[in-house]
Amino acid sequence: MALALPLLPAERLTRAASRPDAETPLLLVASDRGRQIIRAANQAALAQGLTPGLALADARAAVPDVAVAPFDPDGDAACLDWLARGATRWSPLVRPCPPHGLLIDITGCAHLFGGEASLVADAVTRLARLGFTVQPALAATPAAAMALARFGGVRVDDLPLAALSELESVQQALRRAGLRRVGEVARLPRSAIASRFGEALVAALDQLLQATPEPLNPLLPAAPVAAQRRFAQPVASHEAVRAGLQKLLLAVQVKLTALGQGGRRFALALYRADGHVAEVAVETAAPQRDVAVLLRLFDERIAALNDPLDPGFGYDLMRLAVPDTAPLAEAQLGLDGGALAETQLTALVDRLSARLGRGRLQRLARADSHIPEQASFLAALGEPAADWPRPDPGEPPARPIRLFDPPQPIEVLAEVPDGPPRRFRWRARVHDVTAHEGPERIAAQWWRRKDGAGLTRDYWRVEDGEGRRYWLFRHGLYERETAAPRWYIHGLFA
Repeated sequence: MALALPLLPAERLTRAASRPDAETPLLLVASDRGRQIIRAANQAALAQGLTPGLALADARAAVPDVAVAPFDPDGDAACLDWLARGATRWSPLVRPCPPHGLLIDITGCAHLFGGEASLVADAVTRLARLGFTVQPALAATPAAAMALARFGGVRVDDLPLAALSELESVQQALRRAGLRRVGEVARLPRSAIASRFGEALVAALDQLLQATPEPLNPLLPAAPVAAQRRFAQPVASHEAVRAGLQKLLLAVQVKLTALGQGGRRFALALYRADGHVAEVAVETAAPQRDVAVLLRLFDERIAALNDPLDPGFGYDLMRLAVPDTAPLAEAQLGLDGGALAETQLTALVDRLSARLGRGRLQRLARADSHIPEQASFLAALGEPAADWPRPDPGEPPARPIRLFDPPQPIEVLAEVPDGPPRRFRWRARVHDVTAHEGPERIAAQWWRRKDGAGLTRDYWRVEDGEGRRYWLFRHGLYERETAAPRWYIHGLFA
């Protein structure tokens, strides 16, 4: 289903209280080479012949009493996205079609509204209540549906050449050949069209004729698990919304259990009767499908919103989607209670994340890099984490707990230039090395450098006379990469 909104720029401004009513000619203008040119107009202005492309001076000469406002394509795009989110009430697969249209994949959705005709009528009625003129159309491909909605008609063959190409040069060349409609172009050999106008025109023609499948790239990806609830009368109380959310959670719990999955993210959309869509989402540290836990997380999240939910005239539709899922098997608690403690920690993380916001709680996560200072990073608490390497039983850790960023230079005395350190000076203090282990050689990331440059590091774990342990490295291989390798201290062991 395609919904063309030909008067969206003007009607968007008319909806604002400070703008004139729909009976006053309204012109939206933009500067073009020093002149003010009409880019959009409302129905009253179009009825008097004030069309886009006309100079503002000429329009005022013909109709002096007009209202003028600046043309705002960014505002129109934001309004179109807002309408697209509201259109997800009819189908989760919705895409805005700039500059003034919506594409909705209603496959398998029409029966929920009593058929395609009822669905189209509901869409037109709701958008009309918002003050927008709508031209709907149905077709097998998005291009055909939008062309029929924009130019009217029932058959694609009867559409004008503008539906095939927006380039005036292409349209003029087709008219010179005696062609006026898409159907006339379709009867020509494809090879002749491609040789004269290129493959792009042939592809556009096939899409209009519904001969080539054209997938719809939706504004929001479809969730693998979802549930929705409609209300005959809009609900506005917090208790009614919470009761509806609980029933939705029960519905998705049944679906997740059947799949052996749990949700990592639960997104609630509240569709208000005036077209506004309020969205609230919670995320969990581990896969979850327990209704009581999720309901408590939603309570925490709604209570922490900076912009509280405003039901207005009430919500007539609620939809709960689970876009992120993961395997979740039934867990057996151990006798020692360790699993219970881990579950309580996960629940605490979920509640804090719901109250403070995603990303506020952070932890160190392991990165896939052999460079020590790049082997970890700060990640949001609750994200899947890779296991940290564990030393062999009885062996000391291979990496220190504390790293210096950047590594600090030191002065080292060694028996030979490429041998282990015997003494080093750090922060004006001399340390005698009583034990050492190494070297651990770490090569530079030559593949990330344009010239392939980079020095090798030889790391040593050393212990001084007072029992303190340090992590030192020599930067550069002697006589192979540099004539004077430098030494650094990179970390301290506990």
